Amino acid sequence: MSWLRYILMPLYRVWFYVLMGVPIIVLFPILVVFTISEKTYHIFFAIARFWAAIIIYGMGFYPQVKRLGKMDPKQSYMLVANHTSMTDIMMMLLISRNPFVFVGKAELAKIPIFGFFYKRTCILVDRNNARSRKAVFDRARQRLHDGVGICIFPEGGVPDDEDILLDTFKDGAFRLAIEHQIPVLPVTLLDNKKRFPFTFFKGSMGRMRAIVHKSVPTKGMNLQEDKVRFRESVRNIILHDLKNAT
Repeated sequence: MSWLRYILMPLYRVWFYVLMGVPIIVLFPILVVFTISEKTYHIFFAIARFWAAIIIYGMGFYPQVKRLGKMDPKQSYMLVANHTSMTDIMMMLLISRNPFVFVGKAELAKIPIFGFFYKRTCILVDRNNARSRKAVFDRARQRLHDGVGICIFPEGGVPDDEDILLDTFKDGAFRLAIEHQIPVLPVTLLDNKKRFPFTFFKGSMGRMRAIVHKSVPTKGMNLQEDKVRFRESVRNIILHDLKNAT
């Protein structure tokens, strides 16, 4: 039946972009209004969570989120997760009711329709540009001061080698968390790579599991002594889940 996959998967991929684009087009005027000011970002975020649900369920995925702790609705978090699929964005939106902004690669801003709001609401980074990386920290600090959380995929991108279970982590998320003394919330996405990988002819409907760990406090930590140890301890939490997934 492999020949059938080569017929159906392109249609399945097109359907994904239809689910991404149509709600944005329909809600375009409303979304523009709520992205004019950062004071109304929480309303935009609620709409974004609804958009994410449309895509996840519309693709035939069934999210199963295991929560090992509770999120304080008044607390800003640094959310970190493994990165293997475009659906990671949607799953992270479903996981957190607390508003947050993504730090993501600037190239995604080129996606029609989606990119328009991506530029307006996310913190964009060109990883090949030192000035861009510095600007990310400045922008993230401002959003944290506004009481909004940050979501970073600390691998810095999706590994080209699909056999890599979890790539090394960059420092950025942990540096910001320690500087601002906000807790880090590790999230393990167990099935996104299987359900909707970047490999064009792979993927399938089915369950999409996530584990939301207890938040890890940063109170009392300092960059020089704790950053590397802290980064690796969070990575090990996610790596342990991935190694033991069935």
